[in-house]
Amino acid sequence: MTRLTTTAGAPIADNQNSLTAGERGPVLLEDYQLLEKLAHQNRERIPERVVHAKGWGAFGTFTVTNDITQYSSAKIFSQVGKQTELLARFSTVAGEAGAADHERDVRGFSVKFYTEEGNWDVVGNNTPVFFVRDAYKFPDFIHTQKRHPRTNLRSATAMWDFWSLSPEALHQVTILMSDRGLPVSPMHMDGFGSHTYSFYNAAGERFWVKFHFKNHQGHKHFTNAEGAEVIGRTREGYQEALFGTIESGDFPKWTLCVQVMPEMDAEKTPYNPFDLTKVWPHSDYPLIEVGVMELNRNADNYFAQIEQAAFSPSNKIPGIGFSPDKMLQARIFSYADAHRYRLGTHYEALPVNAPKCPVHHYHKDGNMNFFGQKTGAVDAYYEPNSVAGAAKEDPTVAEPPLRISGDAARYNHRIGNDDYSQPRALHDKVLSAEGRARLYSNIAEAMQGVPEEIVNRALGHFDQISKAYGDGIRAARAALAGAQQAAE
Repeated sequence: MTRLTTTAGAPIADNQNSLTAGERGPVLLEDYQLLEKLAHQNRERIPERVVHAKGWGAFGTFTVTNDITQYSSAKIFSQVGKQTELLARFSTVAGEAGAADHERDVRGFSVKFYTEEGNWDVVGNNTPVFFVRDAYKFPDFIHTQKRHPRTNLRSATAMWDFWSLSPEALHQVTILMSDRGLPVSPMHMDGFGSHTYSFYNAAGERFWVKFHFKNHQGHKHFTNAEGAEVIGRTREGYQEALFGTIESGDFPKWTLCVQVMPEMDAEKTPYNPFDLTKVWPHSDYPLIEVGVMELNRNADNYFAQIEQAAFSPSNKIPGIGFSPDKMLQARIFSYADAHRYRLGTHYEALPVNAPKCPVHHYHKDGNMNFFGQKTGAVDAYYEPNSVAGAAKEDPTVAEPPLRISGDAARYNHRIGNDDYSQPRALHDKVLSAEGRARLYSNIAEAMQGVPEEIVNRALGHFDQISKAYGDGIRAARAALAGAQQAAE
């Protein structure tokens, strides 16, 4: 028999009844079992993520299928066939933890690789770009996706007001409102690191890099009406699909590919390669296969292993570096800081976040420190020190210096920036006629209730992308208004 105990290990004789002063008497304060149970229930919830609150995840493996050691010295890529354990989490961006899965939204796509050199996190989305290029505007953008402070309702007016004043958002808006804005499940969407990162090889050569996860299951999407029908049946459609697929042994897969740019090419491209609202043309920097990600194990406890999973771009390993991407630079701070607030000072000591390699650092004390110190020697609690066995810095893992640089200033990121040509290429050359029609309809629906001044401002931007784009939205709005009048 497995004996029930308190958290301190004391055996429990009765877990059904409170301790009272007689059959009809009051509950006694000495019932420490009752107090423990109620106190723990009051603390079962932790703050949900400000963004990406609703998520679904699983464990798996990454297997190298192609040699890219000419670009990166990271040991995860050291030989073809090498396997690394990983955890992936997918999510919606705007909705709270109880939101429906099948809403039109950008999806988070994050992967934690448990490598022998530490955890490497790729923290991205199912889109290659984002709505803003400067993190100074990120809190403002997220406010537009959350609830109005007075009505406590989502506001289409706030959303379109911000977008119509931020032309850099047009590329992502076009993707969000296209078919790709509502995948049928996590298995049927691609993932992107989105930001520009860097590789460096054993010779100290640096390359800029973009990460792409190409799914093996095919692209499948719902229309708004189909998504609403699914939500009418279940708010947990993504969780059901991902968990059920893996539990049945039908393991989903993605091929990890990279785009690689020589370091000094960054000074020659007609677009800023560190701009999160831009893509790199595949004709200039084609996809290079790296390996295959397979998800093959569901979590044993959702809260412990998925809800408490903490991903951050600051988790990197030797051979992989950052870039001057403004949004990436800010996320290096903000993601880890969010986890320290939400989960606690030592969030990376939680089993799901803990590296599978030795860990040594001089971080001291703090709440929930259950491991003492990780310095390598009991007398070493500061650094530098002369204590035998204490952890020391290793200059051999230093990154090569950047060969591009710039002066520190508050540069206006909209001056001289072309925010129309890439959405134009997506609209004119990538989307089918049917896809464009659905895009116009989705935007028309999303603009319902928005003041005409804001709508017209937004349409002015769509006209600059393509007159057909703006006119298509106008026609869709007129058709929607006509249908609503007929229904009345």
